[in-house]
Amino acid sequence: MTSAPRGGQGPGPAPVHGVLFDIDDTLVDLERAMGQTLQAIPDPALDHLGDDDWVRYKALYTTDPQRHYDRFLAGELTFEEQRVHRVRHARAGFTPEPFLGRMADAWVRAYEQTLPLHFRPYDDVAPLLDALDARVIPYGAVSNNVHGYQRAKLDRAGLERIRVLVGIDTVGVAKPDPAIYLEGARLLGTDPARTLYVGDNRLIDAVGAQHAGLRGIWLDRSGTGTGVADAPDGPDLPVPWISGLASVLQFLPSVR
Repeated sequence: MTSAPRGGQGPGPAPVHGVLFDIDDTLVDLERAMGQTLQAIPDPALDHLGDDDWVRYKALYTTDPQRHYDRFLAGELTFEEQRVHRVRHARAGFTPEPFLGRMADAWVRAYEQTLPLHFRPYDDVAPLLDALDARVIPYGAVSNNVHGYQRAKLDRAGLERIRVLVGIDTVGVAKPDPAIYLEGARLLGTDPARTLYVGDNRLIDAVGAQHAGLRGIWLDRSGTGTGVADAPDGPDLPVPWISGLASVLQFLPSVR
């Protein structure tokens, strides 16, 4: 298995003129926010859970192993329904109590009210945006959620300065369809070939952006760098990977 370069030269010879970001678990720590929200919502059926159980319960919800969010993107479920399916699957491992009807409706309302209270950016977001501002490099976000919801999320997280935002309802497609990345570059006013796209999902964000003609960068906050493919011509195209947003600066023109 080969590893994509982590430092030195950027992913191409032409200078970078713009940067686009994924939002969830790239700019905003959504996994942490979801975990805090799950523990904040009263659920008597889970009162018996110990610390280790809570870790497993939260992981089942946040990682979505049954891929209900993908079913939302495919139009098979509403946004609220995918949440109910995810928490129902997570609860099933810890309680036989059914999760239906009024209970599910009340949970969805409480979750929607509580989750935004926990939206926070990662610590490395503001310093990078400051550096981009100083270099007069435009930036924005492209997300696999609707524009209005993600706009509110960015604002709640204190990221109002990210003005360019493309959601799945902006062009009617989701990542990895090339059109959604290209719309982000168009709104930035940058050539796709000179635009970075940074995200935490190697295939959907980094490889998808590369197939669209942008420079995809995989943000692997765990720092493992695992899963980089060997076949340069296959669907798992190798991409540069970084363990924190500060490393984005290595792909930008040097300051003179």
